[in-house]
Parts: sequence; structure tokens; C-alpha cells
Amino acid sequence: MADPSSYRPRPGEIPDSPGVYRFRDEHRRVIYVGKAKSLRQRLANYFQDLANLHPRTRTMVTTAASVEWTVVSTEVEALQLEYSWIKEFDPRFNVKYRDDKSYPYLAVTMNEEFPRVQVMRGHKKKGVRYFGPYGHAWAIRDTVDLLLRVFPVRTCSAGVFKNAARTGRPCLLGYIGKCSAPCVERISPEDHRELAEEFCDFMAGRTGTYLRRLERQMADAAEEMEYERAARLRDDIGALKKAMEKSAVVLADATDADLIAVAEDELEAAVQIFHVRGGRVRGQRGWVTDKVEEITTGALVEHALQQLYGEETGDAVPKEVLVPALPDPVEPVQQWLTERRGSGVSLRIPQRGDKKALMATVERNAQQALVLHKTKRASDLTTRSRALEEIAEALDLDSAPLRVECYDISHLQGDDVVASMVVFEDGLARKSEYRRFQIKGFAGQDDVRSMHEVITRRFRRYLAEKERTGEWADGQDADTAGPGVGDVASDGRPPADGRVVPDDGEALVDGPALKDDDGRPKRFAYPPQLVVVDGGQPQVAAAQRALDELGIDDIAVCGLAKRLEEVWLPGDDDPVVLPRTSEGLYLLQRVRDEAHRFAITYQRVKRAKRFRSSPLDDVPGLGETRKQALIKHFGSVKKLRAATIDQICEVPGIGRKTAETVAVALARATPAAPAVNTATGEIMEDEDGAPETTTDAPGEPVTAGTPDERRGQER
Repeated sequence: MADPSSYRPRPGEIPDSPGVYRFRDEHRRVIYVGKAKSLRQRLANYFQDLANLHPRTRTMVTTAASVEWTVVSTEVEALQLEYSWIKEFDPRFNVKYRDDKSYPYLAVTMNEEFPRVQVMRGHKKKGVRYFGPYGHAWAIRDTVDLLLRVFPVRTCSAGVFKNAARTGRPCLLGYIGKCSAPCVERISPEDHRELAEEFCDFMAGRTGTYLRRLERQMADAAEEMEYERAARLRDDIGALKKAMEKSAVVLADATDADLIAVAEDELEAAVQIFHVRGGRVRGQRGWVTDKVEEITTGALVEHALQQLYGEETGDAVPKEVLVPALPDPVEPVQQWLTERRGSGVSLRIPQRGDKKALMATVERNAQQALVLHKTKRASDLTTRSRALEEIAEALDLDSAPLRVECYDISHLQGDDVVASMVVFEDGLARKSEYRRFQIKGFAGQDDVRSMHEVITRRFRRYLAEKERTGEWADGQDADTAGPGVGDVASDGRPPADGRVVPDDGEALVDGPALKDDDGRPKRFAYPPQLVVVDGGQPQVAAAQRALDELGIDDIAVCGLAKRLEEVWLPGDDDPVVLPRTSEGLYLLQRVRDEAHRFAITYQRVKRAKRFRSSPLDDVPGLGETRKQALIKHFGSVKKLRAATIDQICEVPGIGRKTAETVAVALARATPAAPAVNTATGEIMEDEDGAPETTTDAPGEPVTAGTPDERRGQER
């Protein structure tokens, strides 16, 4: 625990101007980001008698080891910079809205030649019209199914569309009148785009025009005694009215607004948002957050606005945002929203009428969400705490292992050997810090050597970060950090000057690439309290030996063997057997299974990439277009290998020099070994004599054989 007075800035150092500040811990990790109208006044609040601070604020300032700030010109700039840094650094003490799912939107891809209606999640794309969010994807599909009677817009994927265009036959929706079938040119691109525009207008709330038009057409058809056409129009009107009933009018005058409500107690807060478009509730969403600092309702609203609109522009930001309390000050936030939208945005508290009544409904939803969350979280917190305590007791640790890293090795009969590292903090997966490794110190299958290599590489990076940031123990430096530190570079040779040489072979997953600036969480700089390996005594011994060689003696190691789910410790001849009902064992199993899943996923990706490789990939100067031209001309690599240089020159775009290079490369390349059906011993060949491959998933070929046999070959 740090003393805040040890890093308190000297009087007069802090400027009396707007800015954003960052607290860092002893590892230089950013743990809190805040903004202030006056940095001097705001930071002074943190450096006072600890007894006067909110418990969570007290925990933050005693965890921190330094504070720094950046001066900006206006409070709006401070708001923007604060949002950017919170997204970048993911500080542990900042308010975080834990949204347990990605909300689905109804999307219309207006950026395509033939716009498509579909369900979309995740980041919004340019040129796509979005409606929602909706609570469930099935709600979108029900609405779309009703509207396709009137607006038969394309809904099929690119693959289905191309196949229908190739065969000249539309899909089922085209036959039953729920698609205008642009794939077979039943409608021109211009007319189809106009149809998609009308669909978007209807979804945006402009419903009266289409209903009146259809009613007029129905009356005209009946008058002309075209009763079948009148009946179809009657059914279309019924479908539109049924779709409109799914979102009843709650606000008059086709209002576009977002209503935000907050329910809170001393520890947590729940936020609920209703999205009203065209006077109708188009979607609902919500989050729950820990109140990691003393914070007002207005500040919670401000964080919610950042979360909602931080990456939105244009019409995605409504004209009106109704909230239970205004941020203090409100002007910078309102100006920021106006800049995001590109026109005026009203941020206010509803006082009377329909909007106040609807806000009361949103507040009731927020209260119910908080009660439900507390019911679940009480159980989750109790269970996770008990699991960590049981692990600490079973492994004789000084304290509960708040950060656990687990490693697993995966291969297919000794090929494509890879490893995974997964991280659990406070009993929960932290996927942004998962890592994957290629085993490159040797060839072949050896799980023990592989585990030793992975642990060595991971913790050599940790020691390199400690050296770079000056975090060595008292009187210790890089040259005395322990045997093995920096003694082998990534190519296997010792460095000339004895420096620590980080191994850069690790691939980063679920996050951006490793960056050199301080404070970013995506790095190897933070040590675990416990290392878990998938395996028994040999793997545990290899992991412990790797740590010993690096001079690391403050990290516990254990292994979990699959056969009897035994926990092995270094140097012990007998395993630790946890009860089958133990929460600690269950947590270790979850960690181990997640590491296995992550490793085998990466191994399959590498295997698929290897199987898709071609001898033409190694031909210098031969791009993808000319490779495809060669394969299309000859039909297969086997036939291309048998072709003469003059025959290769006949391919458009291939000159004689390139043809000679291709011929030499194919002559040197060894043909791929044939795949064998392990059930029958049969060599699987295609019609050209080339080995056959089968596919478990799109784009993921595997060796022939039954699924059970293939799974048995994987480790």
C-alpha cells in the first residue's frame, strides 16, 4: 500500500486550468483517468486525510504510485480526451458499464449495389443504415418477415446471391414473393435501391404515407373489380399495421429521443436506456456498474452519455436526450453531443407530460435491473471468493491468487505445435490479455520442452519490462537478476552485451498489437500470483525449472492433470486432491478448459492455413491475380507442374522470365503427401490425382477420416 504523500506533486506544480489526469500503479499501469475544470482544485481533493476519502477513492490513491496530467484548452476537449483514454487504458478504478451482450440492430446495407436487410451486431459500418437496438434478434426477424410482403428487399448472403445469379434460379423467398429477386434481374438495381429506401423510411417512422397509399390502391383495385389484387393489398396493410403494433406510440409528433434512467445504491448503479424513434420505442438496453469512487448521479449520467455516443455521429445521436440529472457542468457535455450529431441536441430533465411518464417507466426498469443484478452478483461474488480461498489453502499460498495464468500445448500428431496463455483476474476471464505462441525452439512433439519454452519466453518478457521501467529489487539490476535472464535471444543465440532480449514471437490476440508507450494494459508486464499448466508432474517441473532459470521465486506453479483432475505441485510425489464439489477445483477446471479451447483454436487456424498453402506462394513477384490466372488456365497445380515454359507463357500476364521462375519453383517444391482415411487405409485423391481434404468448418480443411478419428489425433 502506497502513501499518497510519497507521490503528491509539489505546491505550484499543478496548473489551474482544464485538463485530464491519470493515476498509475507501481507497474506504470493506468488505474484511473479523470477530467477537471481546474486540475489544481480537483487533484487537491485526492491528497487529504485518508479518513475523509470515500472508501473506494482511498483504495485508489493507496494503490497508485504516481499521478500525471495533460492540459487542454476547453472542457469539451477534456471530455473527449477522457473518453479516449478510458477506452485505451481500461483503468480498473473507472466507472465501467458491464454490458453482457452486443445488442442486435436491424441494418440495411445501402453501401452495396443491391442493399440487403439483415441483423448486425458490433461496430457500425459506414454506408449502412441502422435501426434499433433491439432486445432480441428474433424480434428483428419477426418484424422483417412482416415487412417483406410490402418491401421485398434482398435478405440473402453474398454467397446465396451469387449462387442464384449463377444458376438463374432465385431462392425460396423469391418464389413466394418476399424478395424481388434482383439476383435473376427481376428488378433493376435502381428500382431495388428505391425499394430499400422506402423500407428505411418506414422503419424511420414515416408510416402514414405508405398506409394511405396502399389503402388508396386497394380501393382503386376493388373499384376496378380486381379483387385478387385488392385482397393482396389488404393483407399488405394488415402486415404493416401488425409490425407497427409491435412498437406502440409513446410520444407524439414523431419525437426522436433517448431516455436514460439511473438506479443506484452505495456500491453499484444500473443504467437503462429507451431509444424512441418516430415517437415509438425502437429499442432498449442497459448496463450495471460498480461505483468505484464517490460519484453523483449527474456524473453517472455523463459516463453513460460517453458510453452511448462516444463512437456515434449524425442521426445516431438523437435531437433530444432526457436524463434524471444533469452533469455538472452541463454545457461542455451538451456541446460535445452537438458536435457528434452535427446539429443542436437538447439535454434536459423531463418535467411534465408524456415524457415524464415514460421516464418513470424507464426508471422502474432500471430499479428492476439493479435488483436482478444484485441477486446474481451476490452469488457470483461469494462463489468466486470461496473458490480463490480454497485454491490458496490447497496450494499453501500466502493470499488468494487474484491473477491466474494458465498454459496449454496443442498440436496435431506433432505438427503445428502451438501454445496458449489465458488470464483470469478475480475469477473472471480477461480476454484482452490472452496470448498465443508458436513453438519454434525445436521441431516435433515434446510437451515438456514446449512448456519450458513458453514459460521462459513469457517471463523473459516480464523481466525485460521490469528492467525497462526500473522495477528491479533493491540493489538488483539486469545483470544480477538471476540465471537465464537475457541469455538466449529469439534465434537461440546469446546476446553480445548480456542485455535482456525480449522474444517478439508471441502473437497478440483479442487486442491491439504491443505498444511501447507506458500504461497500456495489453502487455506482459504484470505478473500472476499463480501459474497453472495443463498436465502432470513433467509439465509442472518444466514450468518451475523455467522460472528458476530466470531467477523468479515469487510465483506459484501447479498443474491440473486431466485423467483424475489431480493438482500437482513442483517437487511433490503425490498430488493434491480437491473434492469433486470444490469451487476451487471447478475454477481450475474452467481455467484449464479455456486454455485448451484457445490453444486448439489457434492450432486449427495454423493447420488450415498450411493446408491452403501452395507452391506458388513462394514464387517471388507472383501476386494473387496471376496465381489465380495460372490455376484457372491449367486447372490444378499438378497440371501446371507438368506444363512447359512455353505453355506457361500462354497465360495472359505471364512473361517468359516469370514462367521460368514458376517452373523452377514448382520443380523444387515437393508434392504434398496424400491424405489417408485412417478408418480404411484408403488414399483419398481427387479426380486429378491430387490428395483430397475434407472440411469441418468453412475454410478449415482437415485430414480425411471420421470426425472422431480426427479429434483423437488432436492434442
